[in-house]
Amino acid sequence: MVPHLITALTGPINELEQRILESLPAIERWFRLEWMEHTPPFYTSVDVRNAGFKLAPVDTYLFPGGFNNLTQEMMPLAVQAAMAAIEKICPEAKNLLLIPERHTRNTFYLANVQRLMQIFHMAGLNVRLGTLDDDITGPTDIALPDGSSLTLEPLLRNRGRLGLKGFDPCTILLNNDLSAGVPRALEHLHEQYLLPPLHAGWGVRRKANHLAAYEEVAKKFAKLLGMDSWLINPMFARSGEIDLQDGTGEQALMSHAETLLGKVRRKYKEYGIQEKPFIIVKANAGAAGAGVMTVRDAKDLAGLGGLARTRVIAEGQRAADLILQEGVPTFERVNDAVAEPVVYMIDRYVVGGFYRVNAERSFDEGLSAPSASFVPLAFAESSQLPRPGAKPGASAPNRFYMYGVIARLAMVAASYEMEATDPEAEVYE
Repeated sequence: MVPHLITALTGPINELEQRILESLPAIERWFRLEWMEHTPPFYTSVDVRNAGFKLAPVDTYLFPGGFNNLTQEMMPLAVQAAMAAIEKICPEAKNLLLIPERHTRNTFYLANVQRLMQIFHMAGLNVRLGTLDDDITGPTDIALPDGSSLTLEPLLRNRGRLGLKGFDPCTILLNNDLSAGVPRALEHLHEQYLLPPLHAGWGVRRKANHLAAYEEVAKKFAKLLGMDSWLINPMFARSGEIDLQDGTGEQALMSHAETLLGKVRRKYKEYGIQEKPFIIVKANAGAAGAGVMTVRDAKDLAGLGGLARTRVIAEGQRAADLILQEGVPTFERVNDAVAEPVVYMIDRYVVGGFYRVNAERSFDEGLSAPSASFVPLAFAESSQLPRPGAKPGASAPNRFYMYGVIARLAMVAASYEMEATDPEAEVYE
């Protein structure tokens, strides 16, 4: 079943669903042509928000950490996608070195690492874990709640190659978002495939680049379907840096916020939407849930007190680089709690997804927080095979096919973004 939607079943999202289903051959051909020109990220997860009147991706992650939330039914598709990805990059691959987040004992995250190891093992690779944690000097077993364990091993660097004792991988897969910057051990690896590339890490990557790339992709796609790109694209603005000591840049932030709120109000008026618009202020770099503030009035930003309280700004940091993003409310509910779909992809394939559910948050707030839970729900059904003829809003496969299309648009945008920010890309004058 499709989760309960407060919005009427005849709302614009159902019109969008119908339009997407009717345009399926053109859409799939469009994606095919995009992937002939661009390289998809190795793996991606996308948070999608369904407002009833608008459907849009709000965050795109290139180091997804929730594979443990995919059901067993989704594993065959994930394994096939992993095979396709590896064959494209290194067909003769035998050994895969997986590098997780360092200093973590979070059992949910470690279950994600375990699931990744299973996927790539079944894709035909010997998989071992290497850690960037300097405290681990020999093979170290970490127990998991299900009674199994993971073995973390210290990395060994030998000239241009990185591996483990007795283990020389052709491919290195990062499941570490490099928020703290690029470790020296990962630099200048010329003889191995490092996935994702270093400039995908949060030490370098900026959300504003991704949002600009997504805006371009959304316009192309909307033209294909003959629709307003705003229906699938959250508007955004980059505020620039704000000095937290003397407040330099605060007026510019408030001005950007007022301008963006004004743009959203005009769109709401155009579509007869009665909701009160809001925007999200977030750090230009950083992982899920870190530093997100809901703003309904630009005056809320005066003094930056609220921002500091919600940790948009790291403790001790003097300056903050912030972006403003149009808030997309979510009107999906699971057991009366606010929910949003999260779509997971490997290579260019949707491999599954789940709902992030948070009973402690409102429809206009970010749901990624310790209080969130994860529910597979109808994503256990194929999101690749819609059911022609089913009434919009009534068929789970149709709804999830639509979510998969939106998530793949964000993935295309991520490929644009990675190409544009690649420090090793050739520049033609």
